[in-house]
Amino acid sequence: MAEVTKSLDELCINTLRMLSADMIQQANSGHPGLPLGAATMAYVLWSRFLRFNPKNPKWPNRDRFILSAGHGSALLYSLLHLSGFDLSIEDIQRFRQWESKTPGHPEYGVTPGVESTTGPLGQGFAMGVGMAMAERFLAAHFNKPDFPVQDHYTYAIVSDGDLMEGISSEAASLAGHLKLGKIIYLYDDNHISIEGDTSITFTEDVEARFKAYGWHVSIVFDGNDVVAIEKAIRQAQLEKDRPSLIMVKTEIGFGSPKQGSASAHGEPLGQDALDKTKQTFCWPGGPCFHVPEPVLEKFSKLADTGQKLEGDWNFLLEEYRSRFSAEFEQFMTQMNGDLPVGWDSETPVFNAGDKAEATRVSSGKILNALAKKIPNLVGGSADLAPSTKTMISGDPAQTADNALGRNIHFGVREFAMGAIVNGMALHGGIIPYGATFLIFSDYMRPAIRLSALMNVHSIFVFTHDSVAVGEDGPTHQPVEQLASLRAIPNLTVIRPADANETAEAWKQALSGKRPVALVLTRQNLPVIETGSCCSACGLGSGAYIVSDTMDPEIAIIATGSEVSLALKAQKKLAEDHEIRARVISMPSWELFMEQPKDYQEHVLPPYLKARVSIEAASSMGWAKWVGSDGISISIDRFGASAPGSEAMDKFGFNVDNVCKKCLELLGK
Repeated sequence: MAEVTKSLDELCINTLRMLSADMIQQANSGHPGLPLGAATMAYVLWSRFLRFNPKNPKWPNRDRFILSAGHGSALLYSLLHLSGFDLSIEDIQRFRQWESKTPGHPEYGVTPGVESTTGPLGQGFAMGVGMAMAERFLAAHFNKPDFPVQDHYTYAIVSDGDLMEGISSEAASLAGHLKLGKIIYLYDDNHISIEGDTSITFTEDVEARFKAYGWHVSIVFDGNDVVAIEKAIRQAQLEKDRPSLIMVKTEIGFGSPKQGSASAHGEPLGQDALDKTKQTFCWPGGPCFHVPEPVLEKFSKLADTGQKLEGDWNFLLEEYRSRFSAEFEQFMTQMNGDLPVGWDSETPVFNAGDKAEATRVSSGKILNALAKKIPNLVGGSADLAPSTKTMISGDPAQTADNALGRNIHFGVREFAMGAIVNGMALHGGIIPYGATFLIFSDYMRPAIRLSALMNVHSIFVFTHDSVAVGEDGPTHQPVEQLASLRAIPNLTVIRPADANETAEAWKQALSGKRPVALVLTRQNLPVIETGSCCSACGLGSGAYIVSDTMDPEIAIIATGSEVSLALKAQKKLAEDHEIRARVISMPSWELFMEQPKDYQEHVLPPYLKARVSIEAASSMGWAKWVGSDGISISIDRFGASAPGSEAMDKFGFNVDNVCKKCLELLGK
């Protein structure tokens, strides 16, 4: 019987290998090395441990699996196809083709069963940490004795390249610190990267490194030893207070003529080498996409088991509902991604004449008011919470000993913070945010980009948004960062002008389902006086008229801290020069571009060609709004160390310069 099981295991593993090799060869593009070498560990995990239901890939209590080494996507697609997910043989035959469900690297939202977009190495590793943090937080809040409604593991396959990336060090350090015992990562330890043997760059003691982080580390010396891999995973599951790294010694391109070589990594085997590989595994030749009947039966049973697992959980959830009705309703609201009734009912309203304050300070007040109503609003800062004002007052920190806390101390780990926030958003049940200075968005840009590519509900709070940062100088004064963020498709960037716009910005960030970057000031700003014709609610439209005049002859468009400057210039232009100016607040280009054309032309009518933009940042992109006849008052160089108000004045952000530019544009 053991021999029969062993033979079936081998047949299943070889099926995964050959399906992967076939799809790569047919596409004439891809990475065969990982699927051939890591198929055994993937099979053991999926067939012995992973809890999932292919008929409902979004089952809330499923185990999460991340292929952090996303270049090995063919292996994941083979697993998903065989396991009964909505991924047909025709889908995998269209690997890497236009609009296929099997893109070159796994993409969340494209392929059923893919938990996260991966490919940029290291980010899958860190997103898994976020998923594990979300699971632990939800379990602490909702689980009752005998009712573990949130109880699952986060698994991943990670590579040498993943572990070389700095983000993995950041995330591993935090995971060990928080004692996230439900993380189990399988390390495809094959010592090969694109340039050759990893000995040319990567000679550290990985085992010692991860033990120093507080991880449980074990080694499987034969990557094809099913029994040893199973034993290692079972041992890792016993670890309650340490994440686990299982170092599985594999050979890249196993069974092929390119076995153990860098050439197996990122190019098809070639037909001749593929034929020889199939001979090694006694497999039918040609591009056959062959799946033996016993393999189909084996994986069909796994699918049946998954449906039963979810059925048992649904039964448990119904009993939970009858005994803990309030907790059930809250749990379902959170897992469905909904906001509670009245979530924004206590949002602060600010009045003209109130003491001027930085939008980061207003944001802190707004965040805390919203957090009282939204129990799953969770986040923190990369060691800057006192400056970014992103602490939830009266709530504990999330620590190794207290998973209930909503305040997360990410440490000085901006990139990992961004990816962890994405992982929490991907998990579901949590609305996560992460904060730092705008200048340090550069450290986390790859994670911001992935949040936009995946279209997940991540909120990024960036403060200290201009040269008004002051004395810290050009190293800390963002200039090009706004343009850089606006260049990311599907990311909503919002730079509010005052406290009330900041409140509306938070409402936009929370009520939507996509990633948002809130960009806030260090310096104090007045609350803008609004009348019957305008309101900060206009922020939801991306741009709106703050102050108007009859038959305007020039439009002054501003964002953030420069809106109040525009209003002062408008007044001076009218009083001293009888110039009729319309002032437009444009906190979000993205939201404005989504508005109907008639609204856009109401705010910026085509006939009003004299346009001036004011923003203490790069002028890049402003030509879209000011047109060929307009000008931008901006900063197209690095900043300078000086008191913030002086720096702004020296760069031309003062009433006299704005008026001068407007008069020049009008030829007066």
